[in-house]
This record gives sequence, structure tokens and C-alpha cells, in this order.
Amino acid sequence: MLELKNISFTLPDGKEILKDISFSIPKGELVVITGPNGSGKTTLAKILAGVENPTSGQILLNGEDITQVNITDKAKMGIAYGFQQPVRFKGITVKDLLEMSTGRKLSFAEGCTFINDAGLCTRDYINREVDNSLSGGEIKRIEIITVLARDAQIYVFDEPEAGIDLWSFGNLIKVFEKKKENLDGIIIIISHQERILEIADRIALLKDGKIESFEKREPMLEHIYHESCCCELGAKGCAMNG
Repeated sequence: MLELKNISFTLPDGKEILKDISFSIPKGELVVITGPNGSGKTTLAKILAGVENPTSGQILLNGEDITQVNITDKAKMGIAYGFQQPVRFKGITVKDLLEMSTGRKLSFAEGCTFINDAGLCTRDYINREVDNSLSGGEIKRIEIITVLARDAQIYVFDEPEAGIDLWSFGNLIKVFEKKKENLDGIIIIISHQERILEIADRIALLKDGKIESFEKREPMLEHIYHESCCCELGAKGCAMNG
């Protein structure tokens, strides 16, 4: 169980980014956090992963206070984080990263399975360095499979769809659906993407640094699509059509 209690984050200049965020997620759920640009989603992801510390509030993992635990120690505790802009590692291959994630040596066949899940050709990528020779979409897909390869308690992804082409996006959805089938932890995804919203157990809508709604997928999708209609047509037009 992951619990956030009254989490707030304020910049040194006094600007409030997150305001009194509270919610809980039981083990076995995939939760998507969505909302307008600038609503504080990435900041919330960084706080969960330990990149940032909240200004106030408390984070509990299975009843243990992990609010001020840094990213290194949170990783050791089983919190895995997929950055919005993945890190590149010159001299480290894709197979090296997968072995570091799983904590063991992988056979060629096991490496193939992970890489194929990402929609990449094993022969071309298994011994390739994770450096600047990779495109943004390639490095993003590799990061996703290396994060999911971990035996983690919580997986946090910040916009995993960013930079991934349309042809590979279906593979990305399948990777998350496969992980969700036997999930012994929690997956949290920051995303605007409709197909990712549709595989969530629950969806949190973050606006102006506050949780506006946090409910099961179907009522939240209806709420989000209704708001999208209002934005496109204006409140009067939306009311006329709903």
C-alpha cells in the first residue's frame, strides 16, 4: 500500500506546485495520473521516486514513512523510476542494463524476450551501447523494459509514450498489460495518452497542483472526455450536447 498524506511542494520563490495531495494505492493496481500541462504531474513523480522531497506532508509505503528517503535508497527499497528524459550511458550495453535491473546474468533468450517486448530487433540492440547513437524513441523503449525488468514494489513512469512512434506504441501498451497481469506491486504512470488511460485501474486528475478527482477508470474517462468536450466547444456547447 502506498499512501500520500497532505503532500505539498513549494519552490524557493514561493510558487506552489503541489497543494495538499492525498491518496492511497493498494498493491496490484495500475494508476494513471493525468492533467493539463503545468499541473504538477512530473513534480509528483519526482517526489514519489525521491528525486525531490516535499515541502510538507508524508509518504508511507506499507506503513513505513519514506517521505525524506532519497532516490538511491528508494531504489534499494524497490521503487523504480522511468524518467521523462531517459539517461544515456556510454560504454554500457542494453544487455548490461537489463542484467543490472534483474540483478542476475541473463541468457541470450531471456534478453531477446525483454527486447522483443519493446518492439526492437534483438540482433540489433542486445549488445548496443545506451549512448547518443540511439534515438529518443529507442532509448525510451529500452528504459521502459529495464525498469519493468526489476522486481520492484512500485514502478513510476513519467510520460512513457514521449518520443515513441505510432508503430511502436502498440508494443508499449502490451508491455504494460503483460506486467499488469501478474502485478505484485504498484504501477504509476504520468500520461495524457488515451490508450494508456484505458488500461488503468484508477485515474487521478491533477489540476493546478491539486487532485480534482481520483476514481475507477470508467467514471474518470467519462469525466475527462466531458471536460475535453467543454474545452473544445465551450461550456455552453458541451452542455447542449450532454
